[in-house]
Amino acid sequence: MTTVTHDRPVPGASSGTGTISGLGFALASALSFGLSGALARGLLDTGWSPGTVTLIRIGLAAALVAPFGLAALRGRWHLLARSAGTILGYGTFAVAGAQFCYFSAVQYMEVAPALLIEFTAPVAVVLWLWLRHGQRPSRVTVLGIAFAAVGLVLVVGLVSGAQVSVAGVLWALAAMLGCSVYFLLSAEDGRGLPPLTLAAGGLVVGTALLGLLSVVGLLPMAVATVPAAYNGTEIAWWIPLVLLGLVTAAMAYSLGIAAIRRLGSRVSSFVGLTEVLAGLGWAWLLLAELPSTLQLLGAVLIIIGVVAVKLGERKIAPYKTKG
Repeated sequence: MTTVTHDRPVPGASSGTGTISGLGFALASALSFGLSGALARGLLDTGWSPGTVTLIRIGLAAALVAPFGLAALRGRWHLLARSAGTILGYGTFAVAGAQFCYFSAVQYMEVAPALLIEFTAPVAVVLWLWLRHGQRPSRVTVLGIAFAAVGLVLVVGLVSGAQVSVAGVLWALAAMLGCSVYFLLSAEDGRGLPPLTLAAGGLVVGTALLGLLSVVGLLPMAVATVPAAYNGTEIAWWIPLVLLGLVTAAMAYSLGIAAIRRLGSRVSSFVGLTEVLAGLGWAWLLLAELPSTLQLLGAVLIIIGVVAVKLGERKIAPYKTKG
């Protein structure tokens, strides 16, 4: 998932070359983020725990992104102290919480429905800003919320008679809440913290938190050294782990930030919706998971709803769509 920031003019974004490269970075980021659920599912099916997979994924990403985050500070170390609360909240809820809950969800349900439930986070953000801060949404936004709500009912399977995993839905909703915090905290750019530093700080905090919870025994940690199977093909267990850390986290975050700097937050946020399509594609390719007709209809409604929410959002609280 890409970051949520206030939209500002981006140097060079208006040029044709900058726009084309930005679109390429945004699509590559969405494709990378969308791969995480399918890769994690293959490991979870062999006995890995969601906590272990999440810890290794963000730990590898933290090791790779942290040097670039520190370099982005350019010696302005006071920004870390000034933004300590944001970094802690970001790492706890937006990084560790959202990813752990998402991986826990795909342990009980298919990747696509779990991802789609998480992607209703922009709707939750609008409702929070309305109820907590009195930022009344526009009619277009309300219509988008209605579309997303109907789509969510279809994706979960409440009207199709399909067996619903209550645990899976609850974990996916928890991931959605973590993603909502991600949006809200990322929009707080008044402290001058570079986006890459925020991402790096969040990854480091998330890694430390999960590591601490595992040491004290509050986070179950389980590993398995048997091969992971993807659509009938077995591969060594360490390969998906490396891909989760390098491709779906470190590379995905870096590409997303590069896209934002070239396109601006609003354009990047719309392109970021392709993460849903990427998640569907990877789930089909690696896990042979295909949504039902009603779930596909629900997916379309959710995407339409989120687009409407973004089109109707107020300038006072713009945000951007992760993974």
